[in-house]
Amino acid sequence: MTTSVLTYETAASQSLVDEVMKRSGQNIKACYQCRRCAAGCPVGEQTGVTPDQLIRLVLFGDREEALNNLLVWKCVACYTCGTRCPNNIQTARINETLKHMSKEEHRKPLTPRIADFHNAFMTSTGHLGRVNEIELMAIYETKTIFKELAKGNVKGIMDELAAQGRLGATMTKKKRMHMGMDRIKNRAELKALYKKSKGR
Repeated sequence: MTTSVLTYETAASQSLVDEVMKRSGQNIKACYQCRRCAAGCPVGEQTGVTPDQLIRLVLFGDREEALNNLLVWKCVACYTCGTRCPNNIQTARINETLKHMSKEEHRKPLTPRIADFHNAFMTSTGHLGRVNEIELMAIYETKTIFKELAKGNVKGIMDELAAQGRLGATMTKKKRMHMGMDRIKNRAELKALYKKSKGR
């Protein structure tokens, strides 16, 4: 976080609070900063922002800081925050909402590779309704390779492919690599949900 003091502006605050609450389904006004979520967050120390601090940024209407912090991108959605919260506030859902808002505003992700993995995951599940590891990694690695090619980093590409090859071999040996193309029933319903989530 770049600011040390938060200033409260009623109009900006109410607008951001209403948007985040509506989109995440979380009543952040019920947060009274007990910090039980912060005590259990596995990435709070790495990101410099804990779940309670993120909620406070939203409550104060600090849109810039709320959309541009590492917790939004590095949250592992373990839901420890919501489990510990006496008011059942799931900050992981708030993080996901802020991530979508950031993407809609065409902001650069603070961790591009996490953003690429997230997009690859959503694309893969959108096709079949289930994640297929082969398709997921193919989409993700293709994005990575093109980005590294643009930088002229051929060695980085070779190192990445070698590392993923070793990981794939280990997963296959342990029978953790799923080769099938399983599909869910009624994929049309899933696609309709995806469209609705994107506001189309």
